[in-house]
Amino acid sequence: MSGAGAADRDHVDGTGIRVAIIAGQWHDTIAGGLLAGAQREVERLGATADVFPVPGSFELPVVAKTALEAGFDAVVALGVIIRGGTPHFEYVSDAATSGLTRVAIEAGKPVGFGVLTLDDEQQGLDRAGLPDSKEDKGAEAAHAAISTAVTLRKLRVLL
Repeated sequence: MSGAGAADRDHVDGTGIRVAIIAGQWHDTIAGGLLAGAQREVERLGATADVFPVPGSFELPVVAKTALEAGFDAVVALGVIIRGGTPHFEYVSDAATSGLTRVAIEAGKPVGFGVLTLDDEQQGLDRAGLPDSKEDKGAEAAHAAISTAVTLRKLRVLL
């Protein structure tokens, strides 16, 4: 599990940061945990967020791009992709990862990556930020997005 190497989520002043949380709807329990964790972290850091549900992880990049173009300072992309018996897992995982990376670079704005790519449902339950979970990947993705948006804001003042 990656939790042992996770960075501390120190307090960042996210005041004035507008976040779009783009939330895939597959796997209700896991997706719901990711969303709740992201929302808790946004509130904890003093940022504001709007939630935009999408059918699944494949749709995350296009909605993230549109949200950033609409003026949001950051995106938190949340999704759940569980390996099955076909290559579908690899295609969707690659499309979501590559697409979100491209969106962040082209927009010059952060995209917090909260897309879980899993071998089985238990791995997702362990990472979803639920009461019995070992990790809270939704909160981690929100923290990464907000922290990076704050850093970019500071850098742009120096330009």
